[in-house]
Amino acid sequence: MNGDRSDRGDALELTPDRDALVLDVMLGKLTVYLRICGYDALYALDEGLEADDAVRSRAVADGRRLLTRDRALAASTPGSVLLTERDVTDQLRELRDTGVGVSPSDRPARCGACNGVLERVDDEDPRPEHAPAEGPLWRCADCGQHFWRGSHWHDVVATLDAL
Repeated sequence: MNGDRSDRGDALELTPDRDALVLDVMLGKLTVYLRICGYDALYALDEGLEADDAVRSRAVADGRRLLTRDRALAASTPGSVLLTERDVTDQLRELRDTGVGVSPSDRPARCGACNGVLERVDDEDPRPEHAPAEGPLWRCADCGQHFWRGSHWHDVVATLDAL
């Protein structure tokens, strides 16, 4: 990994409550994992950002840390993090080893589809047919998609816990 130290030589420390991210087009699967960790993580393709200049501009304009596998893009974007691994589990390990918090959040905080903020659904509110009949349920404030701690959530948490 490159970019794992600040200009002062300090170890990179990113946390979901403090740091917003933008991930380039090569890191779509990693985006979902980071959202489950609670990060405000924009995925370049979701935002229509394919060209390096557009990705770089968005990161700078929004004050987001860029995560990329593109050496040229990382070199031209201050504060970026260059990942060298292709496999998402190895990418998560690579991030963890440099001080990036990759622990699952206690509750779903970000929409896996659009990155919107999730809001808890009241137990008395109607539930979608595809949602479990009981247990906590969240709805994305932006796209309206519903989330719960189901098999996908548990699979991601198991992957994160095994790092």
